[in-house]
Amino acid sequence: MRCFTVDLSQSTMKANRKAVCLSIVGDDSVSSRVYRLSCRNGGLDDSNESTASHENETLLGGSRKAQLNSERDKQMIPADRLLNSQFPRSNGYHPDWVLGSVSGGANALWLTEWLTSSLDLKSGMNVLDLGCGRSASSIFLAREYGITVWAADLWFSPSENSQRIRDAGLENKVYPIHLDARKLPFAAEFFDAILSIDAIPYFGTDDHYLSYLARFVKPGGIISIALAGFVDEIEDDVPEHLKEWLHAEPSLRSMHSSTWWRRHWQRTGIVDIELADCMPDGWKLWLDWLQTIAPENQLEIQSLEADAGRYLTYNRVIARRRTQVHLDDPMESIPSSYASNPLLRSQEH
Repeated sequence: MRCFTVDLSQSTMKANRKAVCLSIVGDDSVSSRVYRLSCRNGGLDDSNESTASHENETLLGGSRKAQLNSERDKQMIPADRLLNSQFPRSNGYHPDWVLGSVSGGANALWLTEWLTSSLDLKSGMNVLDLGCGRSASSIFLAREYGITVWAADLWFSPSENSQRIRDAGLENKVYPIHLDARKLPFAAEFFDAILSIDAIPYFGTDDHYLSYLARFVKPGGIISIALAGFVDEIEDDVPEHLKEWLHAEPSLRSMHSSTWWRRHWQRTGIVDIELADCMPDGWKLWLDWLQTIAPENQLEIQSLEADAGRYLTYNRVIARRRTQVHLDDPMESIPSSYASNPLLRSQEH
């Protein structure tokens, strides 16, 4: 759920040639934390001076155990680190490409594959990938399912994403766009499906957002999310082993359980919930990914290890817009109308 912005400035690289700084930015949080991500050839390389420099990225490995480029890389990131039998589609993507596309605290390909395994996506569909980060999930969707994807994000550069998409040979299937999730520029009922991977807690937890978002999907269309969250809601006191971590990052207060999301969406009457569940042993994948991209983030790592799946997991929710529901355009302003009248009774003539 946490979203990373990457500083690859020359001053940063000179300060530490072994790492780049990743700062977390939360929607309602003034706090930020710093991660360190080891540099790799072909991924976030310390020879790059811009996050847009990805011409040499390799999308697919030649085999399931993709060979890393150097002995140094092999020591830092084992070739099989990102292989998992639960995600056969994701296993085909080169680890350098995956790690070079990091934009958040979850493996976007794993979550996207898990979510789409329960969706009926068909070639030719128009799909919005809302909060796509560095567009890894968008590229995955287009390659694996033949759909057309609008890769939408507020924080990450559409120019960088355009280069990544072009290198993947998908410039006619994936369209990067910079936008605010609360000011979508699309026509009503334009999309066949809307997906959001580990992003919606930053903009979509209020009571009104679903009614706004659902306008952009066709009646009968899908709205679906996959994200970090809780097994069950923490209603009262925060468990002792999670207190330090949760209090250190206020934006984590927007995490919820799949049950919470089911209730939150269902009570609107706009959608029917087809699935709301947790990933079995999701905390282990969360931990494995974090140890790969941010091994110095010991607070979160130790919290995951201590929790061992009691509260922390990955969740997914799949909903379908009801065909009989009519959604009005949101009120963005009230038409101006003013007539001059006396302010005080004494001014009456």
